[in-house]
Amino acid sequence: MALNFTAIDFETANSSSASACSVGLVKVRDGVVVDKAGWLIKPPLGHDQFNEWNTRIHGIMAPDVVDALLWSEQLPDLVAFADGDHLVAHNAGFDMGVIAGACRASFIEVPEFRYLCSLQVARKTYNLESYRLPVAAMAAGFEDFAHHDALADSEACAAIIVHAARRHDAFSIEQLATATDSRIGAIGPDAAGAVAARRPMAIG
Repeated sequence: MALNFTAIDFETANSSSASACSVGLVKVRDGVVVDKAGWLIKPPLGHDQFNEWNTRIHGIMAPDVVDALLWSEQLPDLVAFADGDHLVAHNAGFDMGVIAGACRASFIEVPEFRYLCSLQVARKTYNLESYRLPVAAMAAGFEDFAHHDALADSEACAAIIVHAARRHDAFSIEQLATATDSRIGAIGPDAAGAVAARRPMAIG
């Protein structure tokens, strides 16, 4: 087994989980970053209003995504980049919700992914006053990055997982999840079955 995964981060145009406007992806092989990618996304119709609050956070405005591909057009590139990896995200429920929400709003099937939350891992690895991404990343030795830039955030997330794995002598995502008592989640058509299959059997 090896520490292989793809870290992912989304920024959204508004409070809708379907309103992804940018994504960052970082591929890790054997605990080393080997590839990075990031691009702007045109949110699905009806979810494409840019709220002032969101723009203040990430700096992306509606004119920036005019020439970007729609979610439905760029999803194959995201899936191809991940190439069957476990996904890792900080507060992963949000990012997995973006994938599911944007797919449903675009009337396309949600792709199957298993994922681990670096926020959960950080809470079981470091003793910090806050486990926000910049603070947890600093504990992992990853500092001075552009928080709320999707690619920079995914790099920070990857750094947390790699550092935590070393701390726990874990050599795979599965081992790290076990060492930190963190759940490996799943999204996609068979998500419920995948989660059920990983639950320990009750012994009477």
